[in-house]
Amino acid sequence: SEMCIRDRNIGDKLDDIKLPSVDGSSFSLHSLRGKKVLLTFYRFARCPMCNLRINEIIKRYDELGNDFAMVGIFDSKISNLQKSMSRHDLSFTILADENYEYFEKYEVKTSWWGVIKASFTRFNRFNKALFIKGYVPFPIKGHFNTLPVDILIDEKGVVSDVKYGEDIGDHFSFEKIKSFSS
Repeated sequence: SEMCIRDRNIGDKLDDIKLPSVDGSSFSLHSLRGKKVLLTFYRFARCPMCNLRINEIIKRYDELGNDFAMVGIFDSKISNLQKSMSRHDLSFTILADENYEYFEKYEVKTSWWGVIKASFTRFNRFNKALFIKGYVPFPIKGHFNTLPVDILIDEKGVVSDVKYGEDIGDHFSFEKIKSFSS
């Protein structure tokens, strides 16, 4: 049966996800069996909040151990995404879902209110992303108002937990990811 994560079918296996990776390879989610995985649907390639989140996880990635993998999916063409990600020293997989295929399959939400809300509630993170880190959102290529989704997947490929973001900066805490990874 085709799984819809929206139903919070924790305990189901995810279908394979096959997309181009920024490192030039073709990626298959099934290749990560045996590892715990954080799969995140981000927004467009130059999204400041997404880039800040990736930057923060890179800094602490070694805390997550060798049996953990992180995969980020962006609503972007691969060439555009490669340019945006070139400023990160990536220790994990970043994929381009150019045709919005998996975003639609897993009912990733869009919400203008989620964009507006974050600009108030996460004002300091916005400022950090834009002005301290210099993650400028232009050109915007892709949906501007996508809300992130975090999915924790165990070694057997079974969904352990799901978080549908309420705003564009709403993710599982690093502490939650770390406790899942160990």
